[in-house]
Amino acid sequence: MRRVAVSLLAPVLLCLSAGGDWPEFRGPGHNPVAPQLTLPEKLADHLAWKVPLPGRGASSPIVVRGRVVVTASSGPLQDRLHVLCFDAQGGKLLWHRQFWATGRTLCHSSSAVAANTPCSDGDAIYALFSSNDLVCLDLEGNLRWLRGLTYDHPTAANDVGLAASPVVAGPVVVVQVECQGESFVAGLDRNTGQTRWMLPRPRRANWASPIAWTDPLSGQVQVVAQSSENLTGIDPETGQVLWNLPLGCRTIPSCTPLKDGLLVPTGRGLSYLQLPGTARQKTLWTSNRLAPSDPSPLVWNDQVLVLKRTILAAGELESGRVLWQLRLRGQRFWATPVVGKDRLFAVSDDGLGQVVQLPQGKGRGKILDRFEFGQRVLGSPALVEQGLFVRSLGALWKFRLPR
Repeated sequence: MRRVAVSLLAPVLLCLSAGGDWPEFRGPGHNPVAPQLTLPEKLADHLAWKVPLPGRGASSPIVVRGRVVVTASSGPLQDRLHVLCFDAQGGKLLWHRQFWATGRTLCHSSSAVAANTPCSDGDAIYALFSSNDLVCLDLEGNLRWLRGLTYDHPTAANDVGLAASPVVAGPVVVVQVECQGESFVAGLDRNTGQTRWMLPRPRRANWASPIAWTDPLSGQVQVVAQSSENLTGIDPETGQVLWNLPLGCRTIPSCTPLKDGLLVPTGRGLSYLQLPGTARQKTLWTSNRLAPSDPSPLVWNDQVLVLKRTILAAGELESGRVLWQLRLRGQRFWATPVVGKDRLFAVSDDGLGQVVQLPQGKGRGKILDRFEFGQRVLGSPALVEQGLFVRSLGALWKFRLPR
């Protein structure tokens, strides 16, 4: 048992210790907080570069070993798939790979087939698209393998597109495909792309992403998949269901792992589940006042931060008590905010970025700056030592951090 736990933890520790990497949706550990980094107070003064992208995208950028990787989709049918890699320092294009979609490319007009954020284990990049095409590339852009999952699951699609992002857990990359047609969660071998295990899932539309969470009792990494019907813990080595809670979860914001449990967006609000799937499991609190809309919750300084439409709300992690609220500008938010030290950056659907000073002790947040991107922004930002990276619908932006 000890050998299994160590082998499963190794890839996760690689990502967390890679030195400035942002290897997946919402960054390392699925909590987009970098306490050692400071966000700029004035964004316009720190704009380093902006590069156009060859297509649309709602996916987030990831950063791996000094490279920024982003996906895009183009063409009248959105069937041209792109994976691009830029130098994080100067914005130079290092490589650009293109593929034809093999699955369905219909999606909502506000989104794109490039809606799923790629992930990396520090050695390879795994890029999933709404067409159910999964591409594995090395860091130099060489193709290792490609899976057109629609060949095996021809009805796995919905009428507005898919968006759940993959995650690396142990020996597999995990994809969660839930829709009105054939729905499943699968673990694909990281080296070969072959399916090691697959589990059926509820046949309902779901855009929430799976996460990797380490059980503090066993030390074992688990894949946690949420849906409108249940919350499930899965062994990434074997695909064995470790626990299954009949909990109706939200289908856009994803849950956030904590040391002893999970923050789960549910139909009743936001719930703090301690040690799910064990005899000691309990719900510490549930708050409808901290219910996020579309962005996922995050944790900073023992506070829970959520976006409710245009309201940024902070709650006490221990109790769920609301501490303060601040109204932001913008019509709607899809992107999950990021925090650097004591500042938060949020960007609205209509492309208005805002820097918020978070309070130390008592008080409330204060807006420091606003920045107009001039394009829609649906993907969550990435924050590393090299800078703050934002992906608008048709461009990739870098902002330098203060020295």
